[in-house]
Amino acid sequence: MKEINPFHKAINDPAGLAADIQAKSGRIIGYMCSYAPEELILAAGLHPMRLFSSKADIQLAESHLQAYCCSLVRGVLEDSLAGRLDYLDGMVFPHTCDSIQRLSDIWRINTKYGFFADVVMPAKLNTPSARAYMTEVLNKFKKDLEKAIDRPITTADLSASISLFNRIRKNLARIYELKSQTPSIIKGTDLFAIIKGAMIMDRHELADRLETIVHLLETKAPLPTLASPAKRIILTGSVCDMSDLYNLIEESGGTVVADDLCTGNRWFEGVMPENIDPMEALTGRYADRAVCPAKHSGNTTRGDNLVALAKKHRADGVIFAVLKFCDPHAFDFPYMKEFLDKASIKSLHMELDDQQQGQGQISTRLETFIHMI
Repeated sequence: MKEINPFHKAINDPAGLAADIQAKSGRIIGYMCSYAPEELILAAGLHPMRLFSSKADIQLAESHLQAYCCSLVRGVLEDSLAGRLDYLDGMVFPHTCDSIQRLSDIWRINTKYGFFADVVMPAKLNTPSARAYMTEVLNKFKKDLEKAIDRPITTADLSASISLFNRIRKNLARIYELKSQTPSIIKGTDLFAIIKGAMIMDRHELADRLETIVHLLETKAPLPTLASPAKRIILTGSVCDMSDLYNLIEESGGTVVADDLCTGNRWFEGVMPENIDPMEALTGRYADRAVCPAKHSGNTTRGDNLVALAKKHRADGVIFAVLKFCDPHAFDFPYMKEFLDKASIKSLHMELDDQQQGQGQISTRLETFIHMI
């Protein structure tokens, strides 16, 4: 589908994409975590752009970060120190995992991109005091942005931003829904390109492109009604920046029908009400969205969510795609697996590293798991 080509182009050349955005007088603010309040960044007239790990060897970052930090954190710092992120006009760090918190300090001392902000959201989200604190954090970030752009962010600015992100999230959710209903309607690598591209592309252009893709998928010629022999797989974990993983799953006899990823459903899940105060809507969004292991909203919330997701999408199995040295997800895995085991849902744990991908070994493990289920 040629309409997906711009997404592949964007993820294959983020620096070129950034140059195009800056040519339109756009200032780019980088972020690494789905808890970054993109709606406020966009309302300030800035472009939020998610950063992914470098695929280059880690050399310069080694003098700042231990080797047991995850490849995402080390890779982003490597790209910065090597000058590959010079298109950035600033950076925002939501405080989630320990490595990102420490990178924030290193970044502030060793880089000069202009705007810099820490967004220290509460770790516990399910109390009235946490919600009040979340509001304070978001208001502080709003003031930081207003100081940077030297003008106020109006209610109209933020309402328009929320409306745009709602369009984006609704259409991404619809694409995922169509993929689950008819897995062969779109290839896994195309789904990967769409979701990754959505985190870096111009959001106004993105919203229009997503609506076009949804329309084309909805009007696609009916496919055979016979059940697909491919096993239905759910991906869960942290950051998935490996398009080949989708290919390898499909070559092994599976197909990804849903995910619980920081670079997937957890990023776009849920829309915000547009008939209330926009700051209140924003607080609700970040307090109530699907949580990651670095946040807490109940002792069984994440396990219950994953089991419910697997049942909703009739999953044959769940694959944990976890970055090596990602402590929150590493500690989370035994607890999550216990929930799946009790529900008789098979699972596979795969530790991945952006700089070291042994595809032969990954393929063998995927083939074995998918054959087993």
